[in-house]
Amino acid sequence: MAKKSQVMKNLKRQKFVERYAKKRAEFLSIIKDPKTSIDVKRQAYFEIEKMPKDANPIRVRHRCNLTGRPRGYYRKFGLSRISLRELASQGKVPGLKKASW
Repeated sequence: MAKKSQVMKNLKRQKFVERYAKKRAEFLSIIKDPKTSIDVKRQAYFEIEKMPKDANPIRVRHRCNLTGRPRGYYRKFGLSRISLRELASQGKVPGLKKASW
């Protein structure tokens, strides 16, 4: 089980990302547009830098939905490898069967 503080910090980061996603997308579209002037692009960079660091989606860590484990995460299931294996062997994951030979 992961530390609760780390799990809560990650949830807080996810909320920040959701809150600033629209604003961030607007500034990034200004920066990526080849027709905009350098001064406008500089201003957009400055505005992005003023945003909180946790508003960047890169800072969100994928964690297991059951245990909060950060490593060995399968995006398709939203679980860590250990939790996925346990649930698969119990037959609780539809369409997944633990192989044994």
